[in-house]
Amino acid sequence: MRGFESLPGAVPGAGGVAHFGDLAREQRRLLAGAAVAPLADRAVVEVAGPERLSWLDSITSQSVARLLPGESTELLVLDPQGRVEHAAGVVDDGASTWLIADGADAEPLATWLSRMVFRAQVTVVVRPELVLVGFVDGGSAASAAAVGASRPNGVPLIWADPWQQVQAGGHQYAQTAEHPGAALAWRVAILDAESADALAASLGAEAVAGLLAAEALRVAAWRPRWAAEVDERSLPHESDWIRSAVHLSKGCYRGQETVAKVHNLGHPPRRLAALHLDGSDDVLPAPGSPVFAGDDEVGRITSSARHHEDGPIALAILSRRTPVGDLVVRAEGTDIAAAQQVIVPADAGATADIPRLTRLSRRPAAPDPRAAG
Repeated sequence: MRGFESLPGAVPGAGGVAHFGDLAREQRRLLAGAAVAPLADRAVVEVAGPERLSWLDSITSQSVARLLPGESTELLVLDPQGRVEHAAGVVDDGASTWLIADGADAEPLATWLSRMVFRAQVTVVVRPELVLVGFVDGGSAASAAAVGASRPNGVPLIWADPWQQVQAGGHQYAQTAEHPGAALAWRVAILDAESADALAASLGAEAVAGLLAAEALRVAAWRPRWAAEVDERSLPHESDWIRSAVHLSKGCYRGQETVAKVHNLGHPPRRLAALHLDGSDDVLPAPGSPVFAGDDEVGRITSSARHHEDGPIALAILSRRTPVGDLVVRAEGTDIAAAQQVIVPADAGATADIPRLTRLSRRPAAPDPRAAG
């Protein structure tokens, strides 16, 4: 990331370049495809071997066994109780499957995958030398990033975020005619260091955006992220992650019974909400800031951002029983009024309009031998 970090106006932040001096302008240019965002807070895990796709299919939440070269998807690794442990974007090039994970999760994800190899013809390697660059499809800067993407096996390594639409086998809990994620054609290109430096030099600071701009677009799209929305209790239902990362009718995998049960019966214990914050005090609540309904603490902020059109916004994980209506966020000793927009409703799953999965404990009745003959 030396090339991007050395550009004029680059302000370092946690995990990479926070911004280049004008957050609102960077967001607008990023949305138009006229800027790219270096994503130093993410990392790449390469999974190679002839059995890589069928193996990943058997141990993760997503159906990837028939993923074609150049196709993208997203997967979760769940614990036996269905809680989210790891998350990754997925793109295959015909010889390797490339996983894009949050930086703090890349090594743990690779370690867990390596432990699951057993006799499968698969290798798992973290690739820290590779550089990730995010962009919105369309525009000259986006095209330059796509051209610079690595092609170790002839296929450009560009991940198309599946959040833009409900994936095959998935289900959306958000009850809205126009989902904000549908308008965000987010892509991530995987580059080698030399190509990344060349891209930075060719674009210059005018066509580069920082991590804060990329995060603002993500929060506005209601898009969950492992580094923000996941804790030790997280179920994929709570953040509407079944929309893009869970295939409800694929074969068995760890945590599937809980996924099916919560989806069939509804009522996940928590739910994700979008908050539009009062900006009069110019205080942006940090992740972990408590959220109140009256005197009752009902949840916490998971992500917050300053959006170029919507102003201060946030995502929050709330108790399922949190009333629909205005809330209060407490940050830096200040109470901030927050208008709540429901993403995952309290009865999420119970109103799903797709065929229900069979309970794993259910078995057909044994035939009566007396009926024979």
